[in-house]
Amino acid sequence: MKKFFFYFLIILFSSCQYFEKQVPSEKELLEKQIKEINWKEVDQYPSIADCERLTDETQRKQCFFEFLSSTIQQKLSIDTLKILFPKLDTIEVKVTVNSDATMQFEPQFPRDTVAYDTIKIDSILKIKLVNFPKVNPAFKRGIPVKTQFILPVIIKIEK
Repeated sequence: MKKFFFYFLIILFSSCQYFEKQVPSEKELLEKQIKEINWKEVDQYPSIADCERLTDETQRKQCFFEFLSSTIQQKLSIDTLKILFPKLDTIEVKVTVNSDATMQFEPQFPRDTVAYDTIKIDSILKIKLVNFPKVNPAFKRGIPVKTQFILPVIIKIEK
């Protein structure tokens, strides 16, 4: 019995090293977390108060983009662009929603465009798109972040 107990103690003490696990360092855990984050997408898209009541994320996103597009169309529908550029029917606008909820608008044109006065259109956008309704910024892991997207805006609506 003493031999059995002696062998049992030897096995017990030598096998403890098999149960010992390495605890990862903070740096390793941080690197693993950073690799897992999808930096191309946000957790929650920018939104407005009217869209916040929607629970489905895709509906909320669609609500926001429809609101944004219609508001820009409405602000630009005042004759300025229609008169100066009668052939211009759609304009692509790069919308930037900053983390502090401020917005910037920048028209996007093909690099080789000479058909329109891009400087004049840019200045018209800056003048017309002021006093924009409050927009809540996008969130990534609970932190407000800056987002940018290209939004096609129809200027000439056929009736």
